[in-house]
Amino acid sequence: MGTTITGGGPWNWKQLLVNAIDSNSKLKHSSFLQFATIGLNGRPSNRTVVFRGFEDQTDNIKINTDTRTPKVDELKHNPFAEICWYFTDSWEQFRINGRVHVIDGTNPDPLKLQQREKSWFASSLKSRLQYMGPTPGIPNLSEQPTQDLSLDPSTGPVTAFCLLVLDPDQVDYLNLKTNKRLAFSTGVSANGDKCWTVEEVNP
Repeated sequence: MGTTITGGGPWNWKQLLVNAIDSNSKLKHSSFLQFATIGLNGRPSNRTVVFRGFEDQTDNIKINTDTRTPKVDELKHNPFAEICWYFTDSWEQFRINGRVHVIDGTNPDPLKLQQREKSWFASSLKSRLQYMGPTPGIPNLSEQPTQDLSLDPSTGPVTAFCLLVLDPDQVDYLNLKTNKRLAFSTGVSANGDKCWTVEEVNP
């Protein structure tokens, strides 16, 4: 039987993840994770992305991306994805599965557009400039060197900038140092709120 959890502590996967992020923070690659979607051809599609924090007051995970990349169309076709995140110093792995909300400039919800803008300004200027470059993944037919791009730091999100928000419903946690594995899944509490249950399983 699983254990229902509602707060913090050792059985809370978000707290485990926050602890892993903190303990591995001296490693530059600790914010990089694998993000897998289902391609339009039905095959797995995987890439490395950067963790951009949690959505305020939730366990939802934020990722920035370019609307011109295949993953955006893939998520509009099938909104489910899985993160695989391994921390090399603490030997911990998190597999986080859930539905992804795509927030681009056409989103009709003003609050979501505010989220997108906040994530844009939280990014470095160098990161923002990448969204002004050529379309990713298409053949480079130009023999001319890439022109230097410039952007006013006060300029809001450009059209290509997109915020992805993953709403987790399953988390698989593995600690190779302690040989412990926990399986977290979501349910609905008696009052209709989202709640998590956890079960210790064999590694």
